[in-house]
Amino acid sequence: MQRSAFCTLILFLSLTDPSYAGSTPEQRGRAYARNNCARCHAIGRTGDSPFKPAPPFRTLHLHYPIETLGEALAEGIVTGHPAMPQFELAPAEINDLLSYLKSLE
Repeated sequence: MQRSAFCTLILFLSLTDPSYAGSTPEQRGRAYARNNCARCHAIGRTGDSPFKPAPPFRTLHLHYPIETLGEALAEGIVTGHPAMPQFELAPAEINDLLSYLKSLE
């Protein structure tokens, strides 16, 4: 890819994708949740989870202090609802997702 085309692509992404520059950790965390979690979990302030055993994100703080979830997200959550896949997040993704979860309290 030529340098000018690459620069144009980066500029386009920064203007259209909330996970790029100018977005807050909360916005990036919501985008991560929407892209990776919303298939099973209700990620907003209202609504039911599409997969009934998956708790809505807005209720997680009732069961766990949100701050304590960072280690589990880094190591890979292997428990949760019965069909939950194992996954690991990068440190920046953890910060962003925890920021979003805190906003739901």
